[in-house]
Amino acid sequence: MAATRIRELPEDERPREKFANLGPSALSNAELLAIFLRTGIAGKSAVELARQLLRDRGNLQGLARTTPAELMQFSGIKMAKATQLCAAFELGRRLAQEHITGTILDTPESIFEFMGPKMRAMSQECVSVVLLDTRRALIKVEEITRGTINESLAHPREILRVVLSHSSHAFVLVHNHPSGNPLPSGADREMTRRIFRASETVGVPLVDHLIIGAAAVDGPPYFSFREAGLL
Repeated sequence: MAATRIRELPEDERPREKFANLGPSALSNAELLAIFLRTGIAGKSAVELARQLLRDRGNLQGLARTTPAELMQFSGIKMAKATQLCAAFELGRRLAQEHITGTILDTPESIFEFMGPKMRAMSQECVSVVLLDTRRALIKVEEITRGTINESLAHPREILRVVLSHSSHAFVLVHNHPSGNPLPSGADREMTRRIFRASETVGVPLVDHLIIGAAAVDGPPYFSFREAGLL
């Protein structure tokens, strides 16, 4: 059976025509994804294929965390479609961060607004530092490690080396819990204490440590050590 193409759908069901006539807000998530997919597979239109992807990954957030290699496991998804989808999600994450660059990041809410989209899209645990100037404005973000986090990978020496190399006046530690809620583990607490003591020694304050939880988990989206009185 030949693939059902978008042009074979009734005109009022074609995503591109709806986009042109009614604007992007009129389209469902599946219809927007179908514009990138362009064609479907045998017995399924691009819209139906998009719905299948969303069902399999749970939601847009889950799909955004899918790698090109994982996308290519789906029938009808080759390298071109997989990279186009991943590129679209990456542009969305960069857009979410762009407007806040250079602004003040001195509250847990502002830090989460800046780092949340990127960290919640990661399927692996990651430690990053947000480097700040004298006004608590963003200098840049540096990723320290990704994958299984342990004491050797997130050592205070490595974190402070990055902080000092950029002449930062303060910094925020941020890491994610991709498979659970943001409440800190015992290891998280100990790591924070060690980094805080080391930061005091070099005179560059650790403003906060934010743990960002997975998007699918109910409850607060992040845990702030400063807000909790632990810094």
